[in-house]
Amino acid sequence: MHIRPRRSVLYMPGSNTRALEKARELPADGLILDLEDAVSPDAKDLARRQIVEALTEGGYGSREVVIRINGLDTAWGREDLTAVARIGADAILFPKVESPEAVQAAAAALDEAGAPADLPIWIMPETPRGILHIDSIAGSHPRLAVIVMGTSDLAKELRVPHTAERTGLLTALSLCVMAARAHGLEILDGVHLDLSDAAGFRAACERGRELGFDGKTLIHPKQLEAANQVFAPTAQSLANARTIIQAWEQARTEGKGVVVVNGRLIENLHVEEARRSLALDKAIRALTV
Repeated sequence: MHIRPRRSVLYMPGSNTRALEKARELPADGLILDLEDAVSPDAKDLARRQIVEALTEGGYGSREVVIRINGLDTAWGREDLTAVARIGADAILFPKVESPEAVQAAAAALDEAGAPADLPIWIMPETPRGILHIDSIAGSHPRLAVIVMGTSDLAKELRVPHTAERTGLLTALSLCVMAARAHGLEILDGVHLDLSDAAGFRAACERGRELGFDGKTLIHPKQLEAANQVFAPTAQSLANARTIIQAWEQARTEGKGVVVVNGRLIENLHVEEARRSLALDKAIRALTV
């Protein structure tokens, strides 16, 4: 079972040289080097050059490095894609995706730019139209690997408050999780904007984990520790996983079709969950800086 940890994926503006350098030392599972929302129009060209230089220099260790380009329908998107398609990024993130055709156009543009055939596409559903089409979007192209929730733009488009509880976003979040699972994709929760609210951020991570997200996108390094903790298996859950697997294997050896662990009936689905927890823990421990 191959799992890539994505507990914490941190946005870093491409126009900020210091941020690009600092990212090499941060305990993030992934980095999104940003050319879109975090970069003002007059800094787009600078950001593009600096991201190319940073990726060429390397030094990001085992961190998954993803580049968010501007939309292909903007003045910068095509040039972004041409610049970053072959510089060694782990994926390219396309914002504001609303249809399967948009994913197919992104894949065609990557091919045209000479990107490696196995370079993954990540996408952001950020509008009501994108949410309503998320099932067909999620199954639209084999390059597609990860869905990243764009909750700030989505809250604006839906005219709902971007509160800690995110009540107005729950339907959209759940629909996207279901689409991701139906098509074998990973999915990351959106950002938490209040940097002064550490307790609220941890609660948001816990709610995201309960909704089924694999990790959370972040806007500041101070959010890394909580995200890494919440989206990792706990010591207790790992101990339970080992007990479940041991009991299941013992029962099979003895020819038994049913096993009970701590008063709970265990089925094959519980064993699969246990094995995934252990595989995730192993992958986390294998991460290097």
